[in-house]
Amino acid sequence: MSNPPTATHLPESLHHSQLFTVRVQLEDLGDGRSEWRGKVQHTLSGEACYFRDWQTLVTFIVEKATPSNLLTDGCE
Repeated sequence: MSNPPTATHLPESLHHSQLFTVRVQLEDLGDGRSEWRGKVQHTLSGEACYFRDWQTLVTFIVEKATPSNLLTDGCE
């Protein structure tokens, strides 16, 4: 997993409060290899997304914190 994204300026519409739980863990892939993986869950709706890169995490959070008609689903 690459470095986390830097701070960005969010549109005014994203200034309301949302709650998420995020879990990250280092998975052993064998042969001395490992990979960061995680799960993010939107607490209010219960919707969850599993991710292997920071962009998927950020996209899911922004998608859940934005009116659904503005963005597409951020979890692959």
